[in-house]
Amino acid sequence: MKFITRSTISGSVAAPASKSMMGRAVAAALLADGISVIRNPSSCDDARTALDIIGALGAVMSEGEKLAIRGTGRHLLYPKKRVLDCRESGLCMRMFTPIAALLDREVTLSASGSLRPRPMGMMEELETLGVACRTDHGCAPIIVKGPLKGGVIKIDASVSSQFLTGLLMALPLCETDSHIMVTGLKSTPYVRMTLNLLKRFGVTIIHDEGLTGLVVKGRQAYRPATYTVEGDWSGASFLLVAGALSGSVTVTGLDLDSSQADRAILEVLEMAGASVKTGESSVTVENRSLKSFRFDAADCPDLFPPLVALASGCVGKSEIKGFERLAHKESDRAEALSSEFGKLGISVRRNGSTMEVRGGAVRAAEVDAHNDHRIAMACAVAALRAEGDVGITGEACVAKSYPTFFLDLETLGVRQSANEGGLV
Repeated sequence: MKFITRSTISGSVAAPASKSMMGRAVAAALLADGISVIRNPSSCDDARTALDIIGALGAVMSEGEKLAIRGTGRHLLYPKKRVLDCRESGLCMRMFTPIAALLDREVTLSASGSLRPRPMGMMEELETLGVACRTDHGCAPIIVKGPLKGGVIKIDASVSSQFLTGLLMALPLCETDSHIMVTGLKSTPYVRMTLNLLKRFGVTIIHDEGLTGLVVKGRQAYRPATYTVEGDWSGASFLLVAGALSGSVTVTGLDLDSSQADRAILEVLEMAGASVKTGESSVTVENRSLKSFRFDAADCPDLFPPLVALASGCVGKSEIKGFERLAHKESDRAEALSSEFGKLGISVRRNGSTMEVRGGAVRAAEVDAHNDHRIAMACAVAALRAEGDVGITGEACVAKSYPTFFLDLETLGVRQSANEGGLV
């Protein structure tokens, strides 16, 4: 258990590398025929999972301050094993399934922990493109046997856009052209992130403005590239909220023109009345009197946990729309946020599609991270203004996206300790 003591923060830290962009870059490097260099690589658990998968699919890697990956090109070698362990990474499972389907042999994608019950039934749409695909009643494991063929496919992206990302990665290597028709797309910024990365690796996708129709030319080739992984706005959002709640913080290594959806945290911080100053690649946030806010987070659901932490320190009732997107994350995040912030004395209610958070005093309590990295970080940030110590059980789950989170808080002056005995 990790204990956080009421603290005022000050200082500067670098944003963690984006696990979302790292995963996509690693997949593209696998599919390029030659050596790609990944700068500022992420070392989080999900990034390690992606690297293990491309290694199983034939990539050769040299790790260090930068990561060199010799890809296989369009003909995956797959020399080692036929089970790809996605552990708890939803992106890896949904993105690498279409890539594995390029092979003319059976491949199993397995899962563990919180990923096992998450919805994967959309993968069965691969059968439209000539792939034999089976799931366990719509969940992992997924068994596929290609080869994937080009053609026409219609997908519902209301639950996740990650399957669409996988199709955009794999279909350029098919023999024929493809047309993807998309309905219910909520995470538009993540798809644009994929499209921008594909351009860097020499792959072109034709699409309409709303990303409801995408044309993928077949027989394209990925070019090796040198790619720098951006700082992660998702992880940085917790640090920026910490500055708004209790002190001042500068987060470096952020691209202010990023296509990452969670860059929207800046808009909400300004709405809430925090002092926000931007530099060339940095953001400084300073505490001011905070007021309630209204924000639609349907396009950036990963912002819900830091926004609830922010709202806990605002005067009045804040409203965050789009919480129905939270049910199929590492935890049922709506339920976890309501439960754990309730222990902290903060009312979190669900009203239709809106989450209502009433700010107030944060009390001492023991909370459970629900094996969800973003719940652990949200509780830690809210604890900075608690009336007593807040104990967080299962805090090690932050390694999924941000292994150095608690070390970075310590750098900023947050007082914390490990204690197995509970609150005293």
